[in-house]
Amino acid sequence: MDVLTMKELLETGVHFGHRTRKWNPKMSRYIFTERKGIHIIDLEQTVDLFRKAYYSVRDSVAEGGEVVFVGTKKQVQATIVEEAQRCGAHYVNRRWLGGTLTNFGTVKLSIDTMKKMEAMIEDGTVDHMPNKEASRLRRRLAKLQRNLDGLRNMEKKPSLMYVIDPDSEAIAVHEANLAGVPVIAIVDTNCNPDPIDYLIPGNDDAIKATKLITSRIADAILEGREGRDGPANAAESVEVNADENTAGAVAPEADVATDETVTPAAVEDAAESVVEEAEEPSVDVVKEDEVAEEASENAVEEDEEETTEEADDDD
Repeated sequence: MDVLTMKELLETGVHFGHRTRKWNPKMSRYIFTERKGIHIIDLEQTVDLFRKAYYSVRDSVAEGGEVVFVGTKKQVQATIVEEAQRCGAHYVNRRWLGGTLTNFGTVKLSIDTMKKMEAMIEDGTVDHMPNKEASRLRRRLAKLQRNLDGLRNMEKKPSLMYVIDPDSEAIAVHEANLAGVPVIAIVDTNCNPDPIDYLIPGNDDAIKATKLITSRIADAILEGREGRDGPANAAESVEVNADENTAGAVAPEADVATDETVTPAAVEDAAESVVEEAEEPSVDVVKEDEVAEEASENAVEEDEEETTEEADDDD
């Protein structure tokens, strides 16, 4: 049974690219067609490339490797936290701190400081401190937790990095390349695919699309962890399935796969019918300048907040 089907990709809008005026020519080989000013991604390549990424994650985790999820855009922050916690992966969903991979020793000191502050609050040490000093400690702890909470258990360099939108996470991708960490990424039509080791062409803005792919990556981690923790049980399960198939048991998966097989013509027809609705664009699917403006406003607000906190600390 396929780890990801064409039908699921179509239903969640993974095939929607950016406006044609915003495309990156290096993504031309992954573009199926263009409809009403929007690029349509070739989902046949998406399925094939995702399968390679899935098995790479599974095998790496089965060998004892670790994966870090990175996605700081507002619409994917909740998905990153939910799926990373479900599969026990590390994650960054607010801000990638420069040097997280290339200067991890310094980042580890900040993580240790965060844990010490949390222990001080839990054992009541903060209650005996002056109010101003206690308030300053709590503000600093909140800032550390916002940026480093998802990395608190990371003791070594991860084996893989999973990224949503490598253009937005350019610093993280660059550090992974320098540190020799393979990168798996959802790459939209406006992104540069060159720094990516395992590329997954698809919509990196729609919530449903990113959640679908991220959840399957999390499934790969869980599958790899099961293979590492219980190889004997996994082998028994494989033998039982083989015996059932040999005995002539009905395999409904084959029929399902046949029904869900989608030809290029079907993809084009589906693209035409869905893109016709682009005249009334959906916030979850069509990329507009509002997304960039909102991200810019959030960044400005965070910078102002951090500046205010630093000024308070100085006082």
